[in-house]
Amino acid sequence: MSSGFSELAALPFETNRPTAAQSKLLKDQLLFQRACQTYLWAMPLVNTLGMKEGSEKVFGAGYHVLPVWKKRLDAKTLVTTPNSDVIYAMSYIDVGKDGPMVFDAPPMLQGILLDFWQRPIPVDDGRHFGDVGFFGPDEGKGGKFLILPPGYTGKAPKGYFVYRSATNNVFIFLRAFYQVPTDLSPAVSLMEKVKIYPLGKEKTARPMQYPDGSGIAANMLPARDFSAFEQLKRLVDSEEPANIGSPDWMGMLAGIGIIKGQPFSPAVADKDILDKAARTAYKMSRMIAFSDTVSGRSFYMYPNRQWVNPMTGATPDNISGPFTKNLSWQRKEGGYMDLNTRIWFFSDYYSWSPGMASQTPGKGAKYVVAFRDKEGDYLDPSANNKVNLPPNVPAANFWSLTLYESENASGYDNGQPFPSLGSRDKPVPNADGSTDLYIGPQAPEGKTANWLKTIPGKGYFAILRLYGPTEKAIDNSWFPGDFEKAK
Repeated sequence: MSSGFSELAALPFETNRPTAAQSKLLKDQLLFQRACQTYLWAMPLVNTLGMKEGSEKVFGAGYHVLPVWKKRLDAKTLVTTPNSDVIYAMSYIDVGKDGPMVFDAPPMLQGILLDFWQRPIPVDDGRHFGDVGFFGPDEGKGGKFLILPPGYTGKAPKGYFVYRSATNNVFIFLRAFYQVPTDLSPAVSLMEKVKIYPLGKEKTARPMQYPDGSGIAANMLPARDFSAFEQLKRLVDSEEPANIGSPDWMGMLAGIGIIKGQPFSPAVADKDILDKAARTAYKMSRMIAFSDTVSGRSFYMYPNRQWVNPMTGATPDNISGPFTKNLSWQRKEGGYMDLNTRIWFFSDYYSWSPGMASQTPGKGAKYVVAFRDKEGDYLDPSANNKVNLPPNVPAANFWSLTLYESENASGYDNGQPFPSLGSRDKPVPNADGSTDLYIGPQAPEGKTANWLKTIPGKGYFAILRLYGPTEKAIDNSWFPGDFEKAK
């Protein structure tokens, strides 16, 4: 298959100057290449904008709207790698338009406050980044969290945990834990105690709304066509500070027609090129997202296993691994932005924080990802596979295995109520205390309680989550078996 590189490189100029046809060809190629690279650079923004615009289209917009997935998040909600085993809530606020905002949280909530690059927002205490709840400055006691816009120079009032965002747009991501799948009401009730309002306007703020997202068709995935650039244009035109990107990257945006305050109305031919560029860049992001070695780093978690994680090498004393402690994907060594690892993450996931990455026994969560089976082949949706979890899974809270669509990383739509199976579902253990999970088109006889269904032709990957990982999870002395063909 010809890549076209050779033809472009060998393009014969006449008298060392391009003809009109050659100029047109190269100009189109320049627009295409700039658009591809801009899309990949902006992957965290594209991811966040997809969630925001998809949510607001269905549930409404405003600081007072907090969608809660009250019956758990199923495959009807299209969003990258959601967890069906907790109660989710997600909101989007603009501290440029509405001014400093108060996020008033009850005790026992777990959440993250992120800017629109999905960087955990630094807290004035200098020790916390983004986390609210157990890993935040409130230590799970709840309280009032003040989110300030970029460059805010006013004096922050007392009585608040102060978070200073680098973007006016802020993403609020919340989770609440239930004890048994048959009673979700305590976790939902906790979410509905959250209040969000402008500073000093608690009594006059718009009343909170908590629409139920469960079972509602909502597309909150990253855009992968021309609309991705339209979303970026709306972001640039909003009250975002100029440092949404460096001058170089603002120049790249300008090179494809996205300039603050100026019309973005590409000609039909250019719009078609931009559309194809977004589609191509999205495929490039999926290629990166299925890689086990990125930017020269192996993501393999265990010897002789196929499970991967981008934070391999993290330790209790160094939870950020090779990255700076604010988790912005900037490498400590060299000081450069690790674009490919950032693309890997935001193609398949969203949001992270020091609390999520915690290596403290019994705290946080551990995530390991399977794209391939024991033989090193992509997981085959036509095959019946088995995953063995050795005895005494080192999770203080619970564990779960969740399947995701290879196409877009949303929950795997397999016809079951939820694409996940975990310890709270009471799978049947083996005599030795281990647990076999079966993943395939048919459940082995008598194994339905341990089975997740796959659809031939519909590719998938899997994430094993250990909530409250204990010592053997953190030091990797306990590890799951690979996906292998079930006998």
